[in-house]
Amino acid sequence: MSQPITKTQEKLLKLLGERVDSIRKEKGLTLEQVGHKIGKDRQSIHSLVKGDFNPSYIYLKDICKSLEIEISELMKGL
Repeated sequence: MSQPITKTQEKLLKLLGERVDSIRKEKGLTLEQVGHKIGKDRQSIHSLVKGDFNPSYIYLKDICKSLEIEISELMKGL
């Protein structure tokens, strides 16, 4: 059974989402385009950007692939 996330973890998920959104916008991509590249719908990407869920490592790797960046670049400053 999973544990509820802490306030600190919640803040980190929001920062991660903001980072994804910033990079997505820098690349000129819509939420739909990012989702399409990895077989996810717009709502899934929107939930990530809003920090509404804790993505798996594989999910993050897919996001990075769609943004054409390395995961280390995504994690800078988090």
